[in-house]
Order: sequence, then C-alpha cells, then structure tokens
Amino acid sequence: SIIDVLATLYLHEANITADNLDDPDRDRVILSKGHAANALYTTFAAAGLLEAAELDTFVQPGSRLNGHPARTKVPGVEANTGPLGHGLPIAVGDALAAKIDGSPRRVFVLTGDGELQEGSNWEALMAAAQFKLDNLIVVADRNHLQQGATTEDTNDLSPLDGKARAFGAHVVDVDAHDHGALLDAFGAAPVEPGRPTFIVAHSHKGHPISFMSDSVPWHHKLPDEAQTARALTELEALK
Repeated sequence: SIIDVLATLYLHEANITADNLDDPDRDRVILSKGHAANALYTTFAAAGLLEAAELDTFVQPGSRLNGHPARTKVPGVEANTGPLGHGLPIAVGDALAAKIDGSPRRVFVLTGDGELQEGSNWEALMAAAQFKLDNLIVVADRNHLQQGATTEDTNDLSPLDGKARAFGAHVVDVDAHDHGALLDAFGAAPVEPGRPTFIVAHSHKGHPISFMSDSVPWHHKLPDEAQTARALTELEALK
C-alpha cells in the first residue's frame, strides 16, 4: 500500500531529514496521488518532519494539513498534488533539472494505478526515457481499485508492466507490503543506466484490515467507532 511505500522511503531509503530540507541535493519524493495525504502526514510524523500531535488537525478548519498536500504549508512536501496525472510530469522535470545541475539527487514519484489512465503520465514517461533519466523512480500503487470501481471495469491498464517497458522504463515487480522487497528495489535503482525505473508495487487497498481489504467503498468511506475499534484490534493482533 502507499503507506508501506512512504514509510520505506522516508524512514530508510530516501536522503530526506528535517535538517536537510533546504539542501538542493537531497532526494525528492512526490506523492502524485495526493488524496493519500493522510498517509504522507503520518509518515512525516514518524520521520520527524512533523509533530505527531498535529495529525489530529487533519482537514480541520485552519489546519495546514489539507486533504491534498500543499508545498507552501508543509515543509517537505515537494509539489501540490491532487489533480491526477500531474505528479509524474513534475517529477520528470525535477529529475531532468538534477541532471542539468549535476546533482546526485534521486526523484521518487508515487502514482495510483487509476491515475495512470491519464495521458499526461505516458507523455512524461516517454520524455523520461528520451532524456535518459535514470535518477527517476516511479512507483505505481497497483491495487486494481479506483474511485467507484476496479481499474479493469473503468479503463483496463493491463499489462501495466508491458506498457511501461514499451515507453522505455526498466520495470520491476514487487510486493508493496514487503518492506524488505521495497528496500531492495529502491536500493537497486537505477537497475539499468540511462533508463528510468518503473516499480509496479502490487498492493491491496485497506490491507491488512479484513473488512477493508480490496473493498471499493473504502476509497472514501470513514469508519465508525465500532469499525475503528475492530480495525485497531486486528492491527494489535499483528504485532
């Protein structure tokens, strides 16, 4: 899931800390599926980029923790995202700028599989291959669900790995819930010099909560008190 990917990046892999946010050579992480901002803020708190107490203000009036991340409000947010299909083009521009500047920074961008139905992503990926942006790592959250339906019922992306490969990327398949596998994939990039890395992160929306996993309504649905208690009980049992 996206929280697994973000946690692996911010807590282990990406060169991003509270002390180096002004360093132009730090790594970049762009959350293209900006509607997952709550996962980003939670990861920020775990990584020391945000006070944990502020999480309680999420989407409250006057809070800087908007439903979509805003770079002018929260240090560490690289781009205002939410309109789908924008994050990858921004990441390509950032990766190209790093090449021009001679910077060692890497650019990670997290996309949803539903948003990959936007044509802007494929134009950007084609440009990434053209400019040999091997400092770009694209992570596609491949959970097969989007707002209201499955990707297969909306606009089937299969074979996603074949499409990304045809557009010039080196493709890696990984279990998005396996942090070790994610670390191996991130650490190996660029797998092929001169080519962007495209990681197909196979995941289950709502994992590991039994009544949320792979369920379309939980794209937007909020748990009531009983469901929250049940979810916490299931999470506690996994420790």
